[in-house]
Amino acid sequence: MPDAYDYFREHAIAAVRKARGLPPGRTKQKQRTVARVYHLLSKEAALVPNMHHLDDFRAARRLERQVRR
Repeated sequence: MPDAYDYFREHAIAAVRKARGLPPGRTKQKQRTVARVYHLLSKEAALVPNMHHLDDFRAARRLERQVRR
C-alpha cells in the first residue's frame, strides 16, 4: 500500500501540471503555491510516520478546492 509520501508527491505533480495549463495571473500563482505545499508535505512525509499527515492532507485539499473557485 502506498504511503503518505506517494500520495503527496502524486498530488504535487498533478498540481504543477494544472498550474502549467493555467493562464498567467492570480489563479496560476495560487495553484503553484498549492503544488509547493504538497511538495513540502511529501518531503516531511518521507521522514515521519504516515498517520500524522492526514490533517495536513485534508488542509491541502481544502486549499486546492478554494483555488478552483
